[in-house]
Amino acid sequence: MLGLSRRTVTLLACAVVVVVLVLVAALAPLPISIVEPGLTANVLGANKGTPVISISGVPVRRTSGQLRMVTVAATAPNASVHVADVAKAWFRTDEAAMPRDSVYPSGGSVKEIERENTKEMTDSQQDATAAALKHLKLSPSQVKVTLRLADVGGPSAGLLFTLGIIDKIDGDGHGGDLTGGRTIAGTGTIDAAGKVGAVGGVPLKEKAARRDGATVFIVPRDECSDATAQLPGGLKLIPVTTLDGALTALADLRAGRATPSC
Repeated sequence: MLGLSRRTVTLLACAVVVVVLVLVAALAPLPISIVEPGLTANVLGANKGTPVISISGVPVRRTSGQLRMVTVAATAPNASVHVADVAKAWFRTDEAAMPRDSVYPSGGSVKEIERENTKEMTDSQQDATAAALKHLKLSPSQVKVTLRLADVGGPSAGLLFTLGIIDKIDGDGHGGDLTGGRTIAGTGTIDAAGKVGAVGGVPLKEKAARRDGATVFIVPRDECSDATAQLPGGLKLIPVTTLDGALTALADLRAGRATPSC
């Protein structure tokens, strides 16, 4: 390069390398999922024409109000997500960029991930049923509960399944509904002993809940920080740690008393 000093040539070469690295970084896929508000489903009703909760062995009551489980919709586990996609999500309130391992089980093929999600949902349904029947003091050998929810995986609907089973069998215990006629949404895992566990994507689930008419949102207490960060207007938060705590909070809500808050 005639007329250029060695220092200038070196700087130009370095600049070219930097540009190439930036381009490679921008075009390389990242281990990130882009997530947005997903579907919600009333567990007291039907989804795609099939009852979400079917019960035999005990009388089942008619319910009013809604108990809506909520989801997030994420890019496929094998989708290519790039820096531009992450930047776009960063500036939107209806999207989020999350580590792929926090959205999907790590490792394995797409089919293996789908199987793991299905297993988590099945295990969650079994725990939800066990927690509900334990609360109602009913034997699983006499009462059969079937839970069906198409195209949804993972364990985060556990709490809402449990509340739905209790509402269909016993309501509030005095002839009324757990919901008090409201549209109530929520999220949270549950184990057979009734302990409520944390899940991910709460701000986006809140947006899905409010979009579909919910005015109350039940959330694991451990996720209060995320739950209050972008809370939609008109949506009341009720944090809980156990099934008993959730039922008590709903009783207070029906009675017009103060409920737990984040």
